Amino acid sequence: MAKAIDESHMAHTSILSYNDENSLSCAIALAYFSARKEYVLFREQPAGKGFADMVFVPRAFSDKPALVIELKWNQSVMGAISQIKERKYIKVLESYKGEILLVAVNYDKRTKRHQCIIEKFQKE
Repeated sequence: MAKAIDESHMAHTSILSYNDENSLSCAIALAYFSARKEYVLFREQPAGKGFADMVFVPRAFSDKPALVIELKWNQSVMGAISQIKERKYIKVLESYKGEILLVAVNYDKRTKRHQCIIEKFQKE
């Protein structure tokens, strides 16, 4: 997944605005553009004790999992996953039942590389 984000970020972002969270979230939104028939995308969604950077909610007919995405710069993907859990970002999906993917993406400005980790969470 990190490689796909790398490619989308490079292809869809100006070098002048490459190193900011908004550019990364736009690159991810564009990478998932084809998924809009299956998902509704929310950005900076109030959730738990903060704001989830991106939330993909499956449409009623879809069998896809929901996604809660946290974006970081020069930090750790493990820290981002911890933030999703500690701040209870999955509360944004209170009425949703099923699989949720917790997705953490970190961008290292020095190396210009993305790291990604995904954890599954089953909500009953």
